[in-house]
Amino acid sequence: RPTRMPELKKALAKGPSIHGSRAMPNQQTYYRWRREFGGMNRDQLKRLKELEKENTRLRRAVSDLTLDKLILTEGAKMRGV
Repeated sequence: RPTRMPELKKALAKGPSIHGSRAMPNQQTYYRWRREFGGMNRDQLKRLKELEKENTRLRRAVSDLTLDKLILTEGAKMRGV
């Protein structure tokens, strides 16, 4: 999770280890997370996740409407309208 950056830094410095019942991510994952979420605080991360969820919902709605329009257009062509 992106909110665990200090914990991840310490774990990576020690080398491969297991924290609790979960394995720590590898260095590549850590650096990807740091690049993506490194400068954000907790509120910004929460807002980002909310926006991503809303974006997914809206994309799905647009996709459904586009498909409906395509079906109606094809139906109109078949009727000769």
